[in-house]
Amino acid sequence: QVQLVESGGGLVQAGGSLRLSCATSGLLFSTYAMGWFRQAPGKEREFVARISPASHTTYYADSVKGRFTISRDNAKNTGYLQMNSLKFEDTAVYSCAATPRYYSDYDQPRRYDYWGQGTQVTVSS
Repeated sequence: QVQLVESGGGLVQAGGSLRLSCATSGLLFSTYAMGWFRQAPGKEREFVARISPASHTTYYADSVKGRFTISRDNAKNTGYLQMNSLKFEDTAVYSCAATPRYYSDYDQPRRYDYWGQGTQVTVSS
């Protein structure tokens, strides 16, 4: 059974930092690309970042570029999202996702096979 479990969310002041983790099990993590998405209340789920299986390639949404960094440790079957210079508008539930395939529209949630349950990130202004 495949499981993705996020952790590291919480309440932080604007300008602060958080590091999210996504622990996986039940899949050969090193062969899966991993993505992070977020969903704010009343809004659609949106793409945040993606990293290729061997960390060769990363992609970011324009809204987080330069502030967020996606990474992974295949030996630990875990992915990460380092979030710096957080803004009020970053408040959302953040979810990690995994897919064994590359798609040009990697920013689309439907391209990911497995999802975590999400972790809440709240940024106070």
